[in-house]
Amino acid sequence: MTAPLAYPATGHDHAHTYGCDTVVRVSCVKHSYEDGTQVDLCGLEFTADRGSRVAILGPNGSGKTTMLFHILGLLTPQEGEVSVLGVDPARDWPSIRRRVGVVLQNVDEQLISPTVFDDVAFSPRQYGLPEAEARRLAEAALDLLGIAGLAARVPHNLSGGEKRKVALAGALVMEPELLVLDEPFEGLDPASRADLLGLLLRLTEERRLTTVMSTHDIDTVPEFADFAYVLQPGGRIALKGTPAEVFEQAEAMARSNIRPPVLAELFARLRDADPSAPHAALTIDDAVEALGRWKCG
Repeated sequence: MTAPLAYPATGHDHAHTYGCDTVVRVSCVKHSYEDGTQVDLCGLEFTADRGSRVAILGPNGSGKTTMLFHILGLLTPQEGEVSVLGVDPARDWPSIRRRVGVVLQNVDEQLISPTVFDDVAFSPRQYGLPEAEARRLAEAALDLLGIAGLAARVPHNLSGGEKRKVALAGALVMEPELLVLDEPFEGLDPASRADLLGLLLRLTEERRLTTVMSTHDIDTVPEFADFAYVLQPGGRIALKGTPAEVFEQAEAMARSNIRPPVLAELFARLRDADPSAPHAALTIDDAVEALGRWKCG
């Protein structure tokens, strides 16, 4: 019987590695599409260690989706290697599929049932769990996301933020070890974005989920990610490090057509105007603290 959705606090320190195992590894994977497009995910090796939150950044066409599709076993490397939870996902996906949760970029493609409850209960039912167990897991996931009130609603009549919460409940219902998110904030208004970001932070922290997220939403990366990778057009993995380390590499970021977060740009301009200004702060709390020290100094 599957254990209930209990999410004890872990109190980890957000380091990229926790001294445990590597959950995801992508080593110089090359893939050619039928239209001739070549994506070479080489340069630096991509890894996501247990309990870490990893962001993948890059312009359109840089290979972010190709990376995620290899992690999910939807594509087979023509060269290179992919390992997820110790197996090759393209060959052994059935052995790990219950351990991986996924939220697609277009959640409408993921919401396929007549009601929200049926959508969240889809995976437990597909895995052949007894109906009582499937219902218990679905109810627990809906409660966890704070959307039990939507259970009887038709998914496609929901708002964008509500749809993403339903998709996330469906991704978490089987209590995965790895959560893969493809552009989770796309199309959300600022309030919905902040709500979903806070929810993801709480859930990944409490469950110690390993999370791999592709995103164009640069300003969420310092708030969410422990570690970030930057892809250049064609797939080359050009940068890796903490968000602070990555966003300090202004020239390399520019070559990947990625603008810095708003706060990083603000502090860069402050330092151009006054060399005594503090170095970049990437969250609002850090910015308030840094500016307060600078003013007092």
